[in-house]
Amino acid sequence: MAHVHSAEPRPKIAPTEAEIAAHLAMLEERVFQIKTRWPHFRQLLCDLQRLSRETAAGATVVSLERTLLYGGISLVAPLFPRHKFISVDCSPQVADERGAYNASMLEDVRVIRIPYSVRGSELETGLPDSVADLVLVPNLVHHVADQERLFGEMVRILHPGGRLYVFEPLLRELHQIPEDYLRYTPYGLQRVIEARGLKTESIELEGGPFSAVAYCWDQALQYFPAGKREEMQRWFNSEMFPKLLKWDQEFPTNLVRKHTSFPVSFSVVARKQ
Repeated sequence: MAHVHSAEPRPKIAPTEAEIAAHLAMLEERVFQIKTRWPHFRQLLCDLQRLSRETAAGATVVSLERTLLYGGISLVAPLFPRHKFISVDCSPQVADERGAYNASMLEDVRVIRIPYSVRGSELETGLPDSVADLVLVPNLVHHVADQERLFGEMVRILHPGGRLYVFEPLLRELHQIPEDYLRYTPYGLQRVIEARGLKTESIELEGGPFSAVAYCWDQALQYFPAGKREEMQRWFNSEMFPKLLKWDQEFPTNLVRKHTSFPVSFSVVARKQ
């Protein structure tokens, strides 16, 4: 297991509501770029805010993140100011070599800089059994090769009655190669979770066929050389992107094939029995 800084919640001065709102706006604009590139991440940020409100003050929240991509800063911790928050950095060993290539996204005065608590592993956090009231796994599951150990660790650190939250993409390019291993459907992930003795509380889907097209366009533009890419990016952002998102709202249902949908991402909340 990688180096562990501390297995205890990191003491911090609680940020003000205004500071949290500013941090959240920064995430929307700079990290997840919800209005310009990746609207499906709105679901993640809305879910996290809801879970923060629903989780009792003083409860222990554990988040499995890849913080080294952002210079060791937890994106999620500022959204849980009333809780004992433990951020477990789950970056692979190659992250030390690749460096914090997303750190520039956090060069913003609005960022609340809370470092990770534990440099561990999603397979071995180093935390005690039944320590967590809520475990968050935002956008990470597909980067883990050993799914059995991953979900076993989630269940181990949750106490009975505790909740597990997982956010995952359905549509995604191969990225952070080679640590990109699988894509679950929401119902496939539900089966995996429930096989571990958890009970699913909710499944939420985000996006539709037109935002899926928008996501593929966004990725495809990166294959153009710089000059052509800038030209095409201006065209796409001004003309096509707004239309595609509007069409998702206007035409949400497949009129040809029943029992069919085309979300871009999803989230699952489950409770340990």
